[in-house]
Amino acid sequence: MAGIKQVIAVRTDLQMGKGKIAAQVAHASLLGAENVRKSNPAWFKEWWDGQEKVVVKVDSLKEIEEIKKLAISLNVPWSEVSDAGHTQIEPGTTTCISLGPAPESLIDKITGKHKLL
Repeated sequence: MAGIKQVIAVRTDLQMGKGKIAAQVAHASLLGAENVRKSNPAWFKEWWDGQEKVVVKVDSLKEIEEIKKLAISLNVPWSEVSDAGHTQIEPGTTTCISLGPAPESLIDKITGKHKLL
């Protein structure tokens, strides 16, 4: 089996501060990991040892939606983060999406061309 990783795609159009981005990525990672822990324990167990994570950037909500559609079509677990609106962002704004933990070969089909944040 190929390696297992998690990718979090973060919107850059929202102009979030570094701390806000870090918090949103943490939310996405935890949500995604818990989702996979329940839905695919084998992937979760393999990922847990090294917890490989990659953070990439996207320019818009439209790109998040495209990533989500591809993930659904490839049966890759995803988790979307919508902000509570307590600080920099309006309530309900989608800030990022996590993919996996899942096999690298699947995730790379979705986000392999995206640049690192």
